Amino acid sequence: MSTVEKTSLRASTRSVYVTFIFLGVAMASFAARIPQIRDQLGLTPSQLGLMLLAIAAGSVTSLPLAGHLVGRFGSRAVVGTFAVVLGSALAAVAIGYTYGVIPVVVALYLYGFATGAWDVAMNVQAAVVERRLGRSIMSRFHAGYSVGTVAGALIGAGAVKIGISVTVHVVIACVLVVAAVVPAVRWYVTDDVDDTSTPADKPSALTAWTEPRTLLIGVFVLAFALTEGAGIDWISIALIDDHGTAASTGTLGFALFLAAMTVGRWYGPNLLDRYGRVPVLRILAVTGLAGLLVFVFGPTVPIVFAGALLWGLGASLGFPVGMSAAADDPVKAPARVGVVASIGYCAFLGGPPLIGFLGDHVTVSKGLLAVAMLLVLSLALTPALREPSGSGSR
Repeated sequence: MSTVEKTSLRASTRSVYVTFIFLGVAMASFAARIPQIRDQLGLTPSQLGLMLLAIAAGSVTSLPLAGHLVGRFGSRAVVGTFAVVLGSALAAVAIGYTYGVIPVVVALYLYGFATGAWDVAMNVQAAVVERRLGRSIMSRFHAGYSVGTVAGALIGAGAVKIGISVTVHVVIACVLVVAAVVPAVRWYVTDDVDDTSTPADKPSALTAWTEPRTLLIGVFVLAFALTEGAGIDWISIALIDDHGTAASTGTLGFALFLAAMTVGRWYGPNLLDRYGRVPVLRILAVTGLAGLLVFVFGPTVPIVFAGALLWGLGASLGFPVGMSAAADDPVKAPARVGVVASIGYCAFLGGPPLIGFLGDHVTVSKGLLAVAMLLVLSLALTPALREPSGSGSR
């Protein structure tokens, strides 16, 4: 690789980190203000869950289209375009929540649609960069996303504490996200890295949907996506409503969960290279399960916070490692990653209304026990993510 190529690849790597980080900032900026939006609209847990369902509906709608858009226009154009759409949609949420539920639902659908397309395109570019670097760094890109969520959550906690309105806080965050991401994608590399493959070598999405291993990986990712998504959507609500904390404390618990995920994603590659996917993922599933139970049943706020920390650590690697497992064969990766992402995003479609419904009947905290059952299932599915023979610990 020439010096020019190395310099270009370093710039591309930095740009991928920027796009992961600021997608996290956008998500957490909204999620940190969910309690205030809920209070303004006067929603019950089940009504809040149904409102949040609009995000998942938008994401699931965009996933079948995202691969086509990336194939036709490239990941650079898709991420840059949908960063603007996402920023506009969240700004509309921040303004529309003062008028009623309908404008919020419409804006959240657009936010979800933009998130799904941005996420797929960003991961395609990350896979390209990972292959060109020849190193396993996918989970570190996802750690960048988690860094962004921690930053967004901490800023959100500060905004709540000093009384900055939802509108001012979220609109400013959206402007910063667009201003950072649109210039950064200029440094993306070309998506096509495998020029030796023929169209016949590349399976269609329909073919990938018939592969048992791909489907098992998808269900595994779904379990961890629900584990992650439930924490993002409901930790602050559960702390405020069920554990009696102040709003700012609830947001800090949310930030702690995200910080634990960040640590797990940053140091995860070393563990994966040393011990392999299956043992590490089994330990993390048990850790997440233990943390979730401590969070639900902890008698004091410090113990509940410890549960949130373990929960975040346990949830950290499931999604990125699932993406890597789906992409073990570079030629077949696009179709397989699309299938796994589609199944995983179903967690965001069904999770909010499920936990919201349970929250109306047994409290939000107890409703989170539904996540525990999927974590138990994930333990049985970890062998599907085993590295290909001859690849070492990877």
